[in-house]
Amino acid sequence: MSSRFAPRPTRTTVRGGETAAPSGVPRQSAAPPLTRSWRPPFPLDLGATLGPLRRGPGDPTFRMTPDGSVWRASRTPEGPGTLRVALRSGTVEAEAWGPGAAWFLDRLPTLLGESDDPAAFEPRHRLVAATARRRPGLRLVRTGLILESLIPSILEQKITADEAYRAWRLLVRGHGEPAPGPTPRMYVMPDPRTWSLIPSWEWHKAGVDNKRASTILRAVKVARRMEEASTMEPLQAQARLELIPGIGPWTSAETVQRSNGAPDAVTVGDLHLPGIIGHALADDRDADDETMLRLLTPYKGQRHRAARLILLSGHTPPRRAPRMRKTDIALL
Repeated sequence: MSSRFAPRPTRTTVRGGETAAPSGVPRQSAAPPLTRSWRPPFPLDLGATLGPLRRGPGDPTFRMTPDGSVWRASRTPEGPGTLRVALRSGTVEAEAWGPGAAWFLDRLPTLLGESDDPAAFEPRHRLVAATARRRPGLRLVRTGLILESLIPSILEQKITADEAYRAWRLLVRGHGEPAPGPTPRMYVMPDPRTWSLIPSWEWHKAGVDNKRASTILRAVKVARRMEEASTMEPLQAQARLELIPGIGPWTSAETVQRSNGAPDAVTVGDLHLPGIIGHALADDRDADDETMLRLLTPYKGQRHRAARLILLSGHTPPRRAPRMRKTDIALL
């Protein structure tokens, strides 16, 4: 009964939390995929690790299936690709389809946190310490792909989660391409040229205002330079992204957290995160960015990991009335 009145998750809690990954037998396909098995030398929680890549429950590039699989469709440097991963008895079983299949499998350990170093993190608060003990399988994802995280982050600027997720769904389904492999209703996001050719009325129909659309168009115009940031140190990568007008610290941090596996890329300028961090660490649900950064100072170098653990703890303040009103510009 109490679950009926549980706080509704915000974009921040969904973004920083987990995706439930069932364990089971992977789905079989008649099309022969490339395959790889990898046994990580550390505990791995697929849902918590890959969850931040999902942009809402209807994301056409990300899917969980009852057979125990996590699916994602991406535009890799080698072309479109689809990856399926499942964890069975401590071994990651992966299949990949499309021109990007080999690229996906080569980078599988990196994607799942092989280069991450949780040992560098020292909990300083009992809530953080308790969550770290309960979630030893949390690794920071590293996709090595900038635009696939940058574009949806731009879409999420200063609007509600539902609006941002709807825009991403409409634009990817309307202008992307079907994902390779046995993946009905999954899509690979458009390539840079296709993004640049989306007409103004399609942005409008998706509820994307001119400011955000223009920022995306500026980014895809220099897509190669943007993608180079995936090989940089996180601070350098953020600086590269913020050269584009319309991309600020919030957007660059949200991007490099996923593309570069940045353990210290704390998100500032978020509507909900300061209150969540303040509530968890100091019983201050009205904390602002300055207060949040002060509370996270003991975790310097690992502030994003600390924020992820706080979000995974479920210790969030009671929900208040929405402060941001939905405005569907497609109806204007």
